[in-house]
Amino acid sequence: MTSASSFPPAAAERPGAGPVICADALRRTYAGGFDAVRGVSFTVDRGEVFALLGTNGAGKTSTVELLEGLARPSGGTVRVLGLDPYAHRAEVRPRTGVMLQEGGFPADLTVAETVRMWAGCTTGARGPTGAARRTEVVERVGLAARADVRVKQLSGGERRRLDLGLALLGRPDVLFLDEPTAGMDPEGRRDTWDLVRALRAEGTTVLLTTHYLEEAELLADRLGILHAGELVLTGSPDEVTASRPARIRFRLPPDVPAARLPLALRAAADGPRVEIRTTALQQTLGELLRWAADSGVALDRLDARSASLEEAFLEIADRTTEGVR
Repeated sequence: MTSASSFPPAAAERPGAGPVICADALRRTYAGGFDAVRGVSFTVDRGEVFALLGTNGAGKTSTVELLEGLARPSGGTVRVLGLDPYAHRAEVRPRTGVMLQEGGFPADLTVAETVRMWAGCTTGARGPTGAARRTEVVERVGLAARADVRVKQLSGGERRRLDLGLALLGRPDVLFLDEPTAGMDPEGRRDTWDLVRALRAEGTTVLLTTHYLEEAELLADRLGILHAGELVLTGSPDEVTASRPARIRFRLPPDVPAARLPLALRAAADGPRVEIRTTALQQTLGELLRWAADSGVALDRLDARSASLEEAFLEIADRTTEGVR
């Protein structure tokens, strides 16, 4: 029988052999007994984009460092490509790409020199045989015209593009992206999104953390929201938003009190401003409009919309707990 700490590499190669990333009851406890990650469990399938969300201090960095094999879990298990990324780092690391929040590269090297230096530490991108790969990566992240520019002269967004390019040098099977578009302008952000979609289409598995909820909504096949070290919500963006009520807002005329609304439509009111929360948006909106038509009431600034990922996120973020890193 294979021990839990020595999964054979072949397990990651067989189609349908299991998820590419698997965290099971993952825990991370720091000195002094502080629990930063508290029993987190989730999986990421091959060719899937999974977004890990949470406020500052929710435990995202602590969780991702365990997935990347930078630390040993205090409890539970983690497998990447069927292997323990900490115990089998030599086997896992060449097949993963990591984009940190800050690369910290020498400021006086040019883009091309930085890529060449990093390629010397990357399987498949070394020496003359890796030259084509290095050129491809620089072009793919939109820095071909800036290849001879020193790192210190790049904009913040361009440095993020360089960070992404270096993470792609080894053609990783699994890509970890930590705030990939922070500091980018709208064009750079859209280009990066297109690149992530292309990588997914090529079969790359992507786990990203981001504070841009639009980014998670547009890119992620599934997402998880961390709070106080616990994974409190998972699912596709549509599933997460569908679990929250829709909202209808409007203003009543000054001579129409909110008490005139049918009982089923009574909701939070602040003077003439009314907000209705509902899990049946079409039905509730239809009832409201029929009442308004029958009563001869004009609803000013009427706005009806389904729940957003931002609302779900903020609802969780507003919970009061002790902070975690």
